[in-house]
Amino acid sequence: MADHSPRGISFTPGRLLSLTPRILIINLLPLLLLGGGVFYLDSYRKQLLNERYKLARVEAQITAEALAGASRERQEAVLVQIGKEQKMRLRMFDAEGQLWADSFALDEPSFAFDTPGDETWQENLARWMDRAVDTVVGADPIPDYMEPASTDADAWPELKRAREENLTQIQLRDAPDGTPVINTATPVGLKGATLLTTRNAVDITLEVREARSTLVSAVLLALLMSTLLSLYMARTIVTPLRMLANATNRVRQGRDRQVEVPRLPARRDEIGQLARAISDMTAALRQRIDAVEHFAADVAHEIKNPLASLRSALESLGTVEDKELRRQLNDIAAHDVRRIDRLVSEISEASRIDAELSRAIFEPIDLVALTNNIVGRREARDQNGGHRVTITHTRSGANVMGVPIRLERVIDNLLDNAVSFSPPGAPIEIEIGRAEGLVTLSVCDHGPGIPEDSREKVFRRFHSDRPEEEGFGQHSGLGLAMARTIAEAHDGNLSAGGRKDGTQGACMALSLPEAVSRRQ
Repeated sequence: MADHSPRGISFTPGRLLSLTPRILIINLLPLLLLGGGVFYLDSYRKQLLNERYKLARVEAQITAEALAGASRERQEAVLVQIGKEQKMRLRMFDAEGQLWADSFALDEPSFAFDTPGDETWQENLARWMDRAVDTVVGADPIPDYMEPASTDADAWPELKRAREENLTQIQLRDAPDGTPVINTATPVGLKGATLLTTRNAVDITLEVREARSTLVSAVLLALLMSTLLSLYMARTIVTPLRMLANATNRVRQGRDRQVEVPRLPARRDEIGQLARAISDMTAALRQRIDAVEHFAADVAHEIKNPLASLRSALESLGTVEDKELRRQLNDIAAHDVRRIDRLVSEISEASRIDAELSRAIFEPIDLVALTNNIVGRREARDQNGGHRVTITHTRSGANVMGVPIRLERVIDNLLDNAVSFSPPGAPIEIEIGRAEGLVTLSVCDHGPGIPEDSREKVFRRFHSDRPEEEGFGQHSGLGLAMARTIAEAHDGNLSAGGRKDGTQGACMALSLPEAVSRRQ
């Protein structure tokens, strides 16, 4: 199957939901599971019934013992008394299974079944929930309670079993209003008589319904609170994230140059940190884009001049017959070619610096040893123009973290600059020191110096203000600009100033963090 999703983006089912519903689901799912405990109250109901079965068995057996051997009048009095006190219906059957005493017939009934049609809507709702829970948990069906047409003992299955087995029997049935009815049949004495007790255990249903109502109310309240808190949490998280996403999309599309990524200064949490980081990143990207655009414009301008000169010289060659003039035109063309080659090489080098330094791994560098090596190499190649280069440095070491080849390029550029502007035979001083966690390296000459209003201009790309004795086009104007870029990539700085002793000349000062400071 072909993948039509954008390259580099994979879709998973979880990403189809936004943060808001996912926060709601995560927060509400435990409460919904807790709400499912309503259905497991059936086990609580069964436990109550089991306890009531034991009580009914004991009550029936004690009553049977009280009735055994008593006179008929005494038995009737016991049936009426226990029926009133325990709110039960008690019936006595003789050995032939005929009903001869009924507490409801002997006195006023101690209880009555509720008629479903007369119940309130709350009771009807409770009965509906009872049936729903029974359906969900798969409860065993319970037969309805119905008075048999016959008054014989065999009309009651539990009585029939008690007479046959001579053991107490218990049967659960459903009253018309859904409450449990517990029938207990037990032998009375040794003459074959039996006792049937009937209790409407309304309290069991009420307890279960009350527990269910309490649980449902608590869950609903917790669901409401959790929903409100989840929505509040989602709003505090999702809304600023959407603002950031919309702003970054507009920045990416470049439709509005003035789009500002919200910084959310009032938020001190991770969302605020993210907003400010994205805002700073966007500003840095814009600055870099602006720098690239300006750089491209400067490159076009700088290359255009030698190209125009080269084209003019080449066009003139075809029309000039004078050998001396043709030689001069050839020299101009060769000079322009070298100038273009130098520009292209310097531009390529400048464009690589940022990318290389962003991936480079810094290592400890002894700046004193590196400077001594550079000065020695330059003297061996006669690159110092006959100037004596002196180095003074601190005895306590001057270690920095960086890329050796790039820092070497900075020092080379500073020495090239000093050699260009120094008078013949004038010394060039290099001083290396440490101060407040920084290692400083200054290269000073005895040239004309740099006016204060021009000390920043010298670091601009393609800025070239060379001595008159140097040929035109010998420098690209990128050396000091690249040197400052390298210094800033090492968390340092490169600045121009005057000599500390007040004499004429310029000093270029490179400052870098000390290696120990970076590790801390």
